[in-house]
Amino acid sequence: MPETSLNLFFVLEPRTITSFKAMSISIRDRTLHVISADSGAALLNERYEAQSIVAAVSVLVDPPYRLAKKLIAEPIFSEVANSHELIVHELELCQDLLKETKADVVHLDMSFGGALMEEMSMIQLSNVSSKARTHLLKVLPRMRKIAADIKRVYGIDVLAIGKESVPVRIAELTAGAHAVLYSAQKVINDTQSLLLGLPSECYVRVVERGVMVHSLTPTEHDIAGFAVDADGILAKVTFSELLNPCARGFRAIEITPRKG
Repeated sequence: MPETSLNLFFVLEPRTITSFKAMSISIRDRTLHVISADSGAALLNERYEAQSIVAAVSVLVDPPYRLAKKLIAEPIFSEVANSHELIVHELELCQDLLKETKADVVHLDMSFGGALMEEMSMIQLSNVSSKARTHLLKVLPRMRKIAADIKRVYGIDVLAIGKESVPVRIAELTAGAHAVLYSAQKVINDTQSLLLGLPSECYVRVVERGVMVHSLTPTEHDIAGFAVDADGILAKVTFSELLNPCARGFRAIEITPRKG
């Protein structure tokens, strides 16, 4: 967090100065550096049904918690039927990012009131649907192990905090931005259009160095995800944005090869 420079035009006793410095350090140390992850955006068929999840990312988010400061992103094009496995991969991406940068906590996109992932048990899964519980029970041992490894190596907790977390939302939007980029590359490679379903309540904006996905939620007007287009991929396609008629609050974009 940037420090504010103060010009003090009065004399302080030495002890007061020492206390002031200690207070400044204490405030600065309260800055929370958060790593989070998400998998996002889906290729849709002509009935607007999700077929595959396009991108996965992990992000480091610092104050003022509006964009990712550092990230790892990859195309996955994973079938929706296997989406329950993605939460494990998201945690692995968080672990990978921790090898490159420091953080104070990991926020995972699982809504269990901020419970410690390494201590998650069947009791905490009792309130979810039987189908979701079955899927979670399959991956829970692996997730607890990864969370325990993160705690042992880096000394930080993995919290199952879900959509209450702003860094989780930033990870979601960042995954969406990279999904646009990866889908555009797929359109170029396959020379045919595709329909991409975006994360909830957001819109796409192509900018000079890449693509941004901005939140449309009123309290998140300054939150966004960004993907760098280093290879000029976006200039080779056109975009048409439309509402998803089968999912209120969601938008889709049709990506088409640019003629000529």
